[in-house]
Amino acid sequence: MSHISTSAISSLRSRTGVSILECKKALEDAAGDEEKAIELLRKRGIALAAKKAARDQSEGLIFGKEKSGTAALVYVKCETDFVARDDNFLALGEALVSTLLADGEAAAKKLAETKVPEAVQKLGENISLGALHRIESSVLGRYVHTNGKIGVIVALEGGTAEIAKDVAMHAAAMNPRYVTPQDVPAGDIVKEKEIWKEQLSKEGKPEAILEKIMIGKEKKFREENALTTQAFVKDPGKTVTQYLNGATISRYVRIAVE
Repeated sequence: MSHISTSAISSLRSRTGVSILECKKALEDAAGDEEKAIELLRKRGIALAAKKAARDQSEGLIFGKEKSGTAALVYVKCETDFVARDDNFLALGEALVSTLLADGEAAAKKLAETKVPEAVQKLGENISLGALHRIESSVLGRYVHTNGKIGVIVALEGGTAEIAKDVAMHAAAMNPRYVTPQDVPAGDIVKEKEIWKEQLSKEGKPEAILEKIMIGKEKKFREENALTTQAFVKDPGKTVTQYLNGATISRYVRIAVE
């Protein structure tokens, strides 16, 4: 029997949504041929999961839970908002986020290996685990928007849970890509500079002042896209840093259904 690589198992799993063990067995029985393995999975009663897996998942919901010192977010993807509102889908998300919160990432992923294919069979759509995050901190703010499409966790050094939640709600609304201006990767700045150069050349700006303009644009880009330097939504006269009043952000995660 030929050795089945982890990447082969992962590829089949992404196409079928069935468990790692089932994928490994099917690939072994199919001598490593992915298409034959899919046929075998269909014959074994996982046909629906295999057929649906290639379809686009542009909908879904984000589930959040927290207990003392720990917050968790799980993003479960599906094809339509109709399925996202189904009681079976909601139960799946709640089970996954509860397991993530209580027992950690490995336990949540293991549960997903059986529960997600079951949901695919029951609901007739491609469903998958989009993302999961679990953060531990003495000061936490968790926010999931009322429509279930955006979820944020903010962990602080110092401050209060109320401040952390306010900052999480701010991040949900303003979508900062980074925590501080210094966190913006050089590669992102290079990409933006190419766009700015193109814009400025069309505007016919003199070469002598281009560099100065570029420096200003970079500073603005960094500040507008960083959580700490954005104008705080509840009090636009302050930056988020000023609202934090000495507390600092130790962890930040934001996920959205896109």
